[in-house]
Amino acid sequence: MYFKILLNIILGYVTIEVEGYFIERFMNYCNSQKIFLWNLKRTHSTKVIFNIGIKDFKKLKPIAKKTKCKVKMQKKKGIPFFMHKYKKRKIFVISFLLIILSIIALSNFIWNIEITGNETIEKAEILNLLKENNFEIGKCKIGMKTNEIVQQIRLKRADIAWIGIQINGTNAIVKIVEADVKPDIIKEDEYCNLVATKDGMITKVTAQNGTPVVKEGDIVTKGSILVGGWLEGKYTGTRYVHANGEVQAKVWYSQKAKIELNQVQKAKTGQEENKYSVKINNFEINLSKRVSKFKKYDTIETTKKLKLFSNFYLPIEIHTKTFQEYEDRQITYTQEEAKNIAIEEATKKLDEMVQNKEAIVNKNVNVENGADYIEVEVIYEVLENIEAKEKIVF
Repeated sequence: MYFKILLNIILGYVTIEVEGYFIERFMNYCNSQKIFLWNLKRTHSTKVIFNIGIKDFKKLKPIAKKTKCKVKMQKKKGIPFFMHKYKKRKIFVISFLLIILSIIALSNFIWNIEITGNETIEKAEILNLLKENNFEIGKCKIGMKTNEIVQQIRLKRADIAWIGIQINGTNAIVKIVEADVKPDIIKEDEYCNLVATKDGMITKVTAQNGTPVVKEGDIVTKGSILVGGWLEGKYTGTRYVHANGEVQAKVWYSQKAKIELNQVQKAKTGQEENKYSVKINNFEINLSKRVSKFKKYDTIETTKKLKLFSNFYLPIEIHTKTFQEYEDRQITYTQEEAKNIAIEEATKKLDEMVQNKEAIVNKNVNVENGADYIEVEVIYEVLENIEAKEKIVF
């Protein structure tokens, strides 16, 4: 809505008065033809005043004729009328020149920063890194040495393999390539054990090199030695080796979910309202009251930066707060319904933890029935290889 009003201010709009006995029909016709009206005020049972864009104003004549209403123009507003009024005056020329000079001046600064390529590193973290190196929104781009900034960030962060900064207009595009974290590699000529990466019950041990210290049916904990990096001979005694092999175990994953039998849940009514504010650099102007007319509501905030062209951002942001009304509804579940919901929630979490569904050999569900709740624990029994190499330190 705000953008439509802003557009009509740029293109020009008029304030008109409509008089007649069929005002409602007149408004319905406007709505059906998608004619945008705002600032509606009813001054009499047969009179209404509102604003309308210049282009839509021309569409009112046939509607007025159909509904037998009189249309009277009261005021003309907007940039086109302003320019027509002052086109012969010096102030118009001066204002126009000031706008041009302002745009030229603003084009020398960075007003937007885009971050691409980051997956594990947060955007805010990258922006802070840039800020530490004097690269942020509002900085003049003339004389800025992006190569030095890139080098400084690369020296500070081992998890960034490559970073590039490209400035187009007032927009800066920062591209990130994250470094792959490589595990410690134990060389073949170094001594090591095979240790457990997880708790579990051993189902299979295959030792290609080294001495097995566990057998099928043993319960092990994380860090326990599975295959020792040594061999014992009758004549050679104990000698250390680089242990190799595979150890399979049953590993258990569990998740709990608790569901109350009596709940109060949010239900959206479908009603919402928007509040707007304009932020010019660090100065914010509220265009409407921040307090919502709803008693209970969720708030959704969005921000849109204004730009003249694809890469020419302005230091102006439009903040929109959307208030979505909801009402509380009492919901009562039976024990069976609550149990099924809890099982579904716990299973969903477990499925995110266990990627290989074919390795699941068993699924157990434990249910606790409370006076006003149901608590469920879902347990997956999974077959996995749990061995990892650990260097022997003497």
